[in-house]
Amino acid sequence: MEIIIAGAGKVGFHLAKTLSIGHNVTIIDKNEAALQRIQESLDILPLKGDLEDSQTYEPFQTIQIDLFIAVTNVDNVNLIATMLADSILDIKRTFVRLQHHFKDVFIIKEKLGVDKIIFPIRLASKGVASLLDYPKANNIKFFKYTKHKLISIRIHKDFEKKHIVSDKFIKVGIEREKSFFIPQKESEIQPGDLVYLFGDEEEIRLTCKTLDPYTNKITKCVIYGGDELGVNIAKSLLEMGREVKLIEKDLILCEKANEELEGKASIINAKYDSHEIFEEENLSAADIFIATTSNDEFNIIKCLEAKEKGIKKIVAINNDMEYYNLMHTLDIVVVRGPKMSAYNKIMEEISSTNIVIQKWFCGSKAVVFMRKIFEDSPLVAKKIKPLSYPNVKIAFIRDEQLYRMEEKIILKQNDIIVGFTTAQQSAKLKQWIYGL
Repeated sequence: MEIIIAGAGKVGFHLAKTLSIGHNVTIIDKNEAALQRIQESLDILPLKGDLEDSQTYEPFQTIQIDLFIAVTNVDNVNLIATMLADSILDIKRTFVRLQHHFKDVFIIKEKLGVDKIIFPIRLASKGVASLLDYPKANNIKFFKYTKHKLISIRIHKDFEKKHIVSDKFIKVGIEREKSFFIPQKESEIQPGDLVYLFGDEEEIRLTCKTLDPYTNKITKCVIYGGDELGVNIAKSLLEMGREVKLIEKDLILCEKANEELEGKASIINAKYDSHEIFEEENLSAADIFIATTSNDEFNIIKCLEAKEKGIKKIVAINNDMEYYNLMHTLDIVVVRGPKMSAYNKIMEEISSTNIVIQKWFCGSKAVVFMRKIFEDSPLVAKKIKPLSYPNVKIAFIRDEQLYRMEEKIILKQNDIIVGFTTAQQSAKLKQWIYGL
């Protein structure tokens, strides 16, 4: 594919790094230092240019652009860049990242001819809010074609080793001591495992109570960080009827947060990052602690302080993949920050088609592919056999019932084929599910 990325920040860099394998990628920015770093580490074309100037796009007029991605840190620049590029170039698909959510997003998409608008702050906020409905869970993934969920849970240290078997969900992944694998039938769950279960959410909820009997309903919430993300998370939690305390050392941000939250949350101005604030503000009584700053090291420190004070559910916003494994090792629930959310969402949209949905999980160590058999599909009434390969697990959903695919089946209309594998084996599973 011919790909243009507008913006050479962290998101643009990581997109370029991934997409440059097998594609022609051009990244445009007026920041010479950022472009120099990219040129030194990636085999792509960095181009210095003003994204708000139509002349920047003229060299590409004779090329059909398969994908245009606008991911600068400024919404107006992304919108103008998209508008100019669309008016000058022949573009198949366009993705735009916007920090601020618009109510009339469909109008914007239609007017600009955008295929997908990504709101990373909203994605990160939803990631945190979903944990309140699933207090035992570390992460929840939702899917377009089914009500079934992919839910992960950290097994408590006091848990006795045993097999977990159900006809309503399947074990599709275990992260153990920093390594990830797809469990076989006989695999035991061990204390400290991060287990991924796919299937009926109510059945998973009941099972989670036995896997972690110490985490109860979440009512009292503490958010450490009063920037835009922290405020958006607070809004989501307030809408769910929870009590919220928001802590921020910047007085101006405190005042802004109080105004945006309409006085419904307790805003605490912590002038100094003092450990004593937990006692002074009775934060230890909270059911969940969420560190939302853009500094992963600071988030980890605050989460460890909260854990030391006895708060059961500890969540950190993860802005840099380098800290992902450390957070997991420290038994901190990890939620993707805005930049990582933008990157992952864009990559999922690029990887998915009208035929197959693709999602990454376990910090991109694993991937799930999902294919629905529509009415006009040539696969209706076709016999298929599962892919037999290490670290691959295949299932299918029929009439919202989940079945392990262990032998040949004849496909029916509205069946959903689901495959789980490690990142290393993803190419084989992808080839199989597309080649059915």
